[in-house]
Amino acid sequence: MKYDDSFPGEADEGRLPSILQQRTEELYNIPDTEVDQDGVIIAPAIIFREVVVFPRMISPIFVVPGQNLFAIQEAQHNFQTAIGLVVTNPEVDIPDKDSLLSIGIEVAVGRLLGMPDGNSSALVQGRRRVEIIEVLQTDPYYMVKVRPIEDPIETDRNLDAIMRSVKDLFDRCVQHNRSLPDEAYLYSMNINEPGWLADMIATAISLPFEDRLILLSTTDVEERLKNINWLLAKELDVLELEKEIQTRVQSEVDRSQREHYLREQMRAIQKELGEEDIWMKEIGELSAKIAALKLPAEAKQAAERELERLGQVSSFAPEVGIIRAYLDWIIALPWKKYTRDVLDVKNAAEILDRDHYGLKKVKDRILEHIAVQSLKPKEERQPILCFVGPPGTGKTSIGKSIAEAMKKQFVRLSLGGVRDEAEIRGHRRTYIGALPGRILQTMRRADSRNPLFMLDEIDKLGNDYRGDPASALLEVLDPEQNNAFSDHYLEVPFDLSKVMFITTANQLGTIPAALLDRMEIVEFSGYTEEEKIRIAKEHLLPRQIVRNGLLEGEVQFMDSAISKLIHEYTYEAGVRNLEREIGNVCRKIARRKAEKKSTVHRISPELVEKLLGPQQVFQAKAEMEDEVGVATAIAWTENGGDIMPIEVLVYEGKGNIQITGQIGDIMQESAQAAFSYIKYIADDFDIEAARFENIDLHLHVPEGAIPKDGPSAGITIATAILSALTERKIKKQIGMTGEITLRGNILPIGGVKEKVLAAHRGGIKTILLPDKNKKELIDIPKKILSDIDVRFVSHVDEVFEYALLPDEKPKRKKSKPKDEKKPE
Repeated sequence: MKYDDSFPGEADEGRLPSILQQRTEELYNIPDTEVDQDGVIIAPAIIFREVVVFPRMISPIFVVPGQNLFAIQEAQHNFQTAIGLVVTNPEVDIPDKDSLLSIGIEVAVGRLLGMPDGNSSALVQGRRRVEIIEVLQTDPYYMVKVRPIEDPIETDRNLDAIMRSVKDLFDRCVQHNRSLPDEAYLYSMNINEPGWLADMIATAISLPFEDRLILLSTTDVEERLKNINWLLAKELDVLELEKEIQTRVQSEVDRSQREHYLREQMRAIQKELGEEDIWMKEIGELSAKIAALKLPAEAKQAAERELERLGQVSSFAPEVGIIRAYLDWIIALPWKKYTRDVLDVKNAAEILDRDHYGLKKVKDRILEHIAVQSLKPKEERQPILCFVGPPGTGKTSIGKSIAEAMKKQFVRLSLGGVRDEAEIRGHRRTYIGALPGRILQTMRRADSRNPLFMLDEIDKLGNDYRGDPASALLEVLDPEQNNAFSDHYLEVPFDLSKVMFITTANQLGTIPAALLDRMEIVEFSGYTEEEKIRIAKEHLLPRQIVRNGLLEGEVQFMDSAISKLIHEYTYEAGVRNLEREIGNVCRKIARRKAEKKSTVHRISPELVEKLLGPQQVFQAKAEMEDEVGVATAIAWTENGGDIMPIEVLVYEGKGNIQITGQIGDIMQESAQAAFSYIKYIADDFDIEAARFENIDLHLHVPEGAIPKDGPSAGITIATAILSALTERKIKKQIGMTGEITLRGNILPIGGVKEKVLAAHRGGIKTILLPDKNKKELIDIPKKILSDIDVRFVSHVDEVFEYALLPDEKPKRKKSKPKDEKKPE
């Protein structure tokens, strides 16, 4: 839009070019249409769509053939002004009075100029606002009746203050907005009419169509100035923010240009001095390292791509650290670095026997692997083993011995408590401080592609909202997939197929089935007393002597002293606590030696009690007398095995059964099954069916603070219930284990070796085992089997025959229960 004059009262010199000036002067020559006696004007109307023209302002319009063209021709023919009608909704094709703004604008229309597309253009000059009274016709052009609205010229103090504020805001907008010429502000400074000032500024600044409609329809001058003042303030906020952003961007550009200029100068100076650019030298060194690595194709492509990016950015750019860290990880990983395996079966057997006593299954499996590798098979595949057993049985330490026997690098990763999948696969580089997962971090530490990689405590993996690390390990421990392991940080495949993975666990129940299926299970059972004594003398004692500063052979333990430690100071399947107690004895002797006191070199059972105090552990023992309603069960625990009495009491009631002792759901169901079977066979033992409705049974498993669960106590519960109902005693020193069905059949159970060892420790002389567990006796030492009478049963009736004494119908005495001996 243009203003209708340069400055009020200024000479024509320096105005628009002559052609435009001529067209503008033509507009000035068109007089305002005079009002009739009623104060109204009847004139042709032009429809404005998305165009708003304010009084005294000049604007070009485009005219298409139709109603607007006919209206302009009519106005020019009569040498009069036309009325501009603004459509509030541009989408209306044929506007009526409801779709037109109630306030229009009287305009003078200049000559029409033809356009190449067949349309026309013309300049229009706003004259004054008009109020639309009536639309007289719409065809062939609009004819309307309007009433002119004159703006007051006089001002008061309030208007003067608003005008001054508007001019000040407009001045600041002109300073910030390059599209507004300085002349616009000078023009506004010479306007003293408030209505004219508001219309001029509304034309000068870019306003949305809706705001222009509001300003055109506002006939109150003071209200119009207030609207302009508010719109200028909002525009100024945007312009100041835009300037702040431009200033910030420009300063960054200037700084980058300055750095680039200084860097180029530095290069020129270094070239003159014969020196090399440090940054380029560093990039060259990285390039040489990458070339020397002989990376796989995909990894090499990724490294070269990142190296090219590094060369294109400034050495001070923030992404330099991210790219450099990525390249450092690529360079540090052992892509082609191997250690040569020693495949001497005899030497490996000697090292394994030197470091560990027993563990025949594990040693045989490792020696078989070494033997196969020595034959150089065409398809070489590393075993993925899972060592499962109680704590302290040597699972982790034998891994180190295997690595030593094969001359492999040994690395260990503890998985206990790991809950985040990113711990295994790493974080993507989009995160600040991202790193590869622990698998690749450990491979970097190993500095070899074929180490022995021990994943410790795999049964203690967790999971939460951050993912399931056990699922991420599926790819690591799958020989079909781990040749292209993908870490989120590297995003290139890394070959783990040459790694010998060994995992350790205390139990298999918490390991997901899919992960368990990928591993070969090797069980570590508990040690017998004889094995513990030998391990203590050959391994634990020499190690503790060295650790406590004593001389070799200075301390010797009698076998009976070690046996006392095993029975009275430790309770475990392994030997970890046994070594701790041996170390405790050695420390006390070392203290006496340091204090220059007399020391004892031969440790007897009596000296053990004197040094370590009274007995600390009271192991469960077999019943010493034949009892009614008390049967001994043999259970598997994480620490190996244990024996536990199951007590049943019968008393008058209503046919209920109460089970106590912190029993799990599975064991409760087993008790219900046993009770149901006893009801079924009641006639065989002269038990009347009606009796079950008049009694209650209370089944209790002592040591109520310890949770217990599992089905293997089924035959023990059935025997105890039958004994309590028939008052037939159960033989002393007899233990049993097996799951019972409703038909009385006995199902096989697990943990046979641990249970047999626990029974032996507890003084059990006869053990009843399920018939289908015969095959597992091969793993039990012959010395243990020679001390225990193992009998196999397939039906619970056989258990009753072995365990119950003949019916004596003894007279029961009311007596207090025997006090158990407790440690002081």
